[in-house]
Amino acid sequence: MNRALPAVRLRVPTHEDAFVWHRIFDDPDVMEFHGGRSAELSVYEELTARQRRHDAELGFCLWTVLDGSGQVIGFTGAQPWERSWGPTGEIEIGWRLGRDHWGKGYVTAAARQTLERMRGAGVPGVVAMVDARNTRSVAVAQRLGMRLAETFTTPASERTGHCYRLDLRRPSADAA
Repeated sequence: MNRALPAVRLRVPTHEDAFVWHRIFDDPDVMEFHGGRSAELSVYEELTARQRRHDAELGFCLWTVLDGSGQVIGFTGAQPWERSWGPTGEIEIGWRLGRDHWGKGYVTAAARQTLERMRGAGVPGVVAMVDARNTRSVAVAQRLGMRLAETFTTPASERTGHCYRLDLRRPSADAA
């Protein structure tokens, strides 16, 4: 059964979005697979600034996700994987929503828009790096048509993770 996805809009994050992200991500459930605790405001200020640079230089970034009413509910988008381990140099798609917005289709809707933007930018493929215990994100990656390509152990947490891949040169599966 396919349900209709909610309306979402993506925009380049503003400086003000750093404050909203800090507030809506200040939740142990949201941060469970991202270090387990809330980040300082300065982390989000740097993150939004970096995303504005990515958009200007690459044509894509982690975009702010707005719901149908224009409320900021999180982010989704893509950026280069710059760590020394994993798919270094590849483009990673990612997402994070405030807890109140889980389970409503927002991530899938926003991530599908991200994939179309990445295709439009000529990016040949993307990866999603997902903690193996994060069943919600695993399900999103699978709904997007991504396939498990590799299992790895993260250096810092020594947790098992999954690397999902999607070839963007192939037609979109959700076009049907």
